[in-house]
Amino acid sequence: MSTPPYRTLRPWLRATFGREVRRVALDAGSTCPNRDGTKGFGGCTYCDVEGSGTGALASGTELAQQLARGIAHARHKGEPVDVIAYFQSYSNTYVAVERLREVLSVVEPWIGTRVVAVSVATRPDTFPPEAVAVLAELARRVPVWVEFGLEAADDRVLTEIHRMHTVADFRAAVERAHAAGLHVIGHAILGLPGDGREGAARTARELARARVGGVKVHNLMILRRTQLEKAWRGGTVGVLDAATYLDWLADFVEELHPDQVLHRITGDAPIEQRLAPRWTLEKNSIHDLLATELDRRGTRQGSRWSTDATPTGRA
Repeated sequence: MSTPPYRTLRPWLRATFGREVRRVALDAGSTCPNRDGTKGFGGCTYCDVEGSGTGALASGTELAQQLARGIAHARHKGEPVDVIAYFQSYSNTYVAVERLREVLSVVEPWIGTRVVAVSVATRPDTFPPEAVAVLAELARRVPVWVEFGLEAADDRVLTEIHRMHTVADFRAAVERAHAAGLHVIGHAILGLPGDGREGAARTARELARARVGGVKVHNLMILRRTQLEKAWRGGTVGVLDAATYLDWLADFVEELHPDQVLHRITGDAPIEQRLAPRWTLEKNSIHDLLATELDRRGTRQGSRWSTDATPTGRA
């Protein structure tokens, strides 16, 4: 069997943990400074409330129940498998340090048995030293991943979508995480307003320069009850068609570092919640299509990567 032209998550997980593992998504009911008025209200223009979390702080008991249920349902070919406890919704380090300790404590009974890693999603501008210290302490006993949303490596685009952080914030957060021995995953969205094909490549170069261990990328989606819905209905914002996304995605993958692992290459918002695009590429299909496109080009992940690449966040 020929070597795939890019690195995917499942083989990396098997190689890292020596067996099948599954991710269990947990909702701690966190919020973010882009919603509570610290930096803004309403969140990022593409972000919907229901898709990102409940907005109500879950108690330790509730979180423990979420994890226990997830572990009970984590199976491969009918057999129980170990899990990655994934604190998914909103900015999980945007809380007091005592709250962060309470949230993370739910994994304690499972470390060494069923939880093989902990993944914490947050924003690069809500990653203070106190949170870094708590995660570093946990990382002494179990691998800890931190997921930062870069989305686009262009400060102008980040302002347009109301991210309310900068590329410099992302770089600084990644450096703090790496210094603390944490594994970092960076997020990107292709097709954001004002961010074209070159913007997609620029974002990949930034993620490669930062040497994040994992990358999640998907196309822009217009969801109901988001700020982008009005702009889309008014015709001032569009989305990529499937062929264009695949083309830009291939560019993106070529710009990544060869060792980075692609955790995600397509979005998965429910069709009843997604206004656009209406096309859907199943995960297996898009993996096959991306491999075919890279083969057609005679390229692979990292083909354009260079040690001389030093992308900058355009103001």
